[in-house]
Amino acid sequence: MWTARAQDTPASARGASEQSAAELASLNEPTPQLQSCMDRGLAWLARQQEKDGSFGSQSQYGRHVGITALACLAFVGEGSVPGRGRYAKNVEKGLDFILNSASEQSGLVAAETSYGPMYGHGFATLFLGEMYGMSPRPDLREKLEKAVALIVRTQNDQGGWRYHPVRADADLSVTICQVMALRSARNAGIDVPKSTIDRAIRYVHDSQNPDGGFRYMLDSAGSMFARSAAGVAALYYSGIHEDESIKRGLAYLMKFMPGRTQEQTHYFYGHYYAAQAMYMAGGDHWRKWWPAVREELISKQTAEGYWHGQAGSEYGTAMALIILQIPKQTLPIFQK
Repeated sequence: MWTARAQDTPASARGASEQSAAELASLNEPTPQLQSCMDRGLAWLARQQEKDGSFGSQSQYGRHVGITALACLAFVGEGSVPGRGRYAKNVEKGLDFILNSASEQSGLVAAETSYGPMYGHGFATLFLGEMYGMSPRPDLREKLEKAVALIVRTQNDQGGWRYHPVRADADLSVTICQVMALRSARNAGIDVPKSTIDRAIRYVHDSQNPDGGFRYMLDSAGSMFARSAAGVAALYYSGIHEDESIKRGLAYLMKFMPGRTQEQTHYFYGHYYAAQAMYMAGGDHWRKWWPAVREELISKQTAEGYWHGQAGSEYGTAMALIILQIPKQTLPIFQK
């Protein structure tokens, strides 16, 4: 493939490209209001961490590896990693909690909750992948490899995953959690079978409805915002960037522009994936979506610094912070 050199590119095209890059950089630059919002959110979240490093005790799920992983990803998105940064200790304690919650035999990462452990396992494995990519510790690799192996062997015949680590049925919301975990692990150098990804892509494609949205399970019907955002993000993280499914999926999501429509169920889950999908789509999708979701999230923050979420305030706050930090590209998974 030919790569154009700067001197081979017409001056007008170079100027337009440079102007577009400058416009994007300006768009992604945090405003003082946004920075203050994130600082207050991070400080509140750090105060909620339990002595054992966990988060989620205030929710109906108890000490939860998924909520802990998301909280720690919010700290990493700020720029803190073990040994460095304002929230280095919080990340270290959270990582220890997740490692201590990983089964030596099965590889399942789970704590107190018995409800839908594959949700928590997916988010926890994503966090382990991000951590291993930054610091390739042998103990971390061992737990990550076992966690990935569990995901691979529990994929069902349709190509997806469900609440429990068994090869029974599947749904889109759990499936995207595993797809992101596998993408993070693969980025960090962990072997992930191509056949696993291919089958996951097939499952996501099969879940799309004619209107461009996605259904919850293959034998169900109807599109909804949150799972459709997850569906588009799943395709991107599976390595698909320019197919008709993504175009139709993005068009469906644009109907739910923040601030213009009634608030959707599973608000933070949906916007967590929608923001990622729009960021990867770039162009006008990101230029329109980012200012809208940014301003809406700023307006939803409480005076104390947290956000109310369906799975508790720790969950809502972690999700909001991750969304607001996407333009910083600190987390490897968000880097284009």
